[in-house]
Amino acid sequence: MANRVAICAVAQIKNDPNLWHARFQNMLLECFEGIISQTNVSFDMEKGIRTVLTCSDDVWDARTISDNAITDVVGAHFRGEEKIAQESLNGLGYAMACILSGHDDIILYMGHMKESQAESRGMCTNLAFDPFYCRPLGMDFVNINAMQARAYMATSGINEEHLANIVVRSRENAKKNPYARDNAIVNQDDVMKSPLLSDPLRELHYYPTTDWAFGMLLCNEKKAKEFTDKPVWITGFANCMDSYFLGDKNLTSNFSLKNATERALKNAGIKGLKNNFELYELCDHAAYQLPMWAEGIGIIKDGDGGKWISEGGLDECNINISGGMLNGNPLLLGGAARVIECFYQLRGEADKRQVKGAKRALAQSTYGAAGQHQAVVIMEV
Repeated sequence: MANRVAICAVAQIKNDPNLWHARFQNMLLECFEGIISQTNVSFDMEKGIRTVLTCSDDVWDARTISDNAITDVVGAHFRGEEKIAQESLNGLGYAMACILSGHDDIILYMGHMKESQAESRGMCTNLAFDPFYCRPLGMDFVNINAMQARAYMATSGINEEHLANIVVRSRENAKKNPYARDNAIVNQDDVMKSPLLSDPLRELHYYPTTDWAFGMLLCNEKKAKEFTDKPVWITGFANCMDSYFLGDKNLTSNFSLKNATERALKNAGIKGLKNNFELYELCDHAAYQLPMWAEGIGIIKDGDGGKWISEGGLDECNINISGGMLNGNPLLLGGAARVIECFYQLRGEADKRQVKGAKRALAQSTYGAAGQHQAVVIMEV
C-alpha cells in the first residue's frame, strides 16, 4: 500500500466562452498529449497506466454514458475506466483511494465540460432538486444561490460594494493567468449596474458560461520519481454532503464545508489554518461565496465577511490569485481548476501571479444547491 499520493503533471486548455469548433475529443486530446509529452508515461499494463478516470456529466454532454465517447482519446480501451459524474475534486479523492489502497500505482485523470452547448443552464441545474417540491417551482442554482446570498448578506455585513470589489479583483487577477477565460476588465460601477439575474445577484456577480478540459497524472511515491523531480503531494482530502431537501437546510450554516475542512486538516495532520497555508483557491460560483466559503473553512470568523473584504483580506490571504471560478470555469470542473492553480503555485511555475514561498495550499470545490456538497484538498511540497 502507498503512503503518499503525488500529482506529477497537469495539462489544460484555455477556458473559453464557446468552443463551437471543437468536440469533447479535441479538447481532451490536447490535454492528453500534454501529459504524455511531460512524463512519457506508458500504457503498459504492468508498468504504466492501468486505470483511467474521467469526469463528465450525461446531462451537460446531452448523451447517456458520456464517457463512452471519449475512451479512445484518453487511452482507456482495454483497461480500467471509471467516470466521476460529480464535481471534479471528488475524482481526485477517488484517485487517491485507488492509489493509497494499492489497487493502482498510477491514475490518469481527465475531465471536460462544454457549458456553451446547453440550451439552458437553469434547465440543467433544475434537475438537481427534488422532483416533488422544488423542481416544479423552477428552482435552479442561480435562484437558490440568490436566496443564500441574501441570507448571508444579512449576517455578514456584506453589501453590493463588497460584491463589486470581489468581481473587479477576479477579473484583474485573471489577466495574469494565461489559461483564464478572456473577460473585459470592469469597475465597481459596471458590476453594480449589470442586469439582475435573481435578487441580489447580478450578471457580473455570477460565473460566465465556459468550456474547458484538463488532465492530471497521479502516482504513488515510488512511481512519482519516474515522472518528475517536482511532485506536489496531496496530504489531505475530505468531502461532505448537506441536506438534499432545502426545507431541512440552514443556508448560512456552512455545515458541509466546515465538516469537510475539519477532516481534511486532520488527515493532513494540520492543526488550524493560521500560518500554515500560503494560498487558497476557492470555488466561487458567485461573488458572495468567496467570503462565505472563507468563513466555512475558518480563514475568518462567522459573520466577519464584510469587515474582512473591506480590510483587504483576499489579497492578504492570497485567495484566488488565478481569478477563480468567478472569472470562468465550467460548473463541474471548478475544483480541478483550483487544484491545477495550486499545482503551478507550489512548483513555482505561476509566472506573474506567483505567490512567493508557496509550500502548502488548500483547494475547495462545491456543487449542488447553495453549497450542498463541499470538498477540500490540501496540497504541499
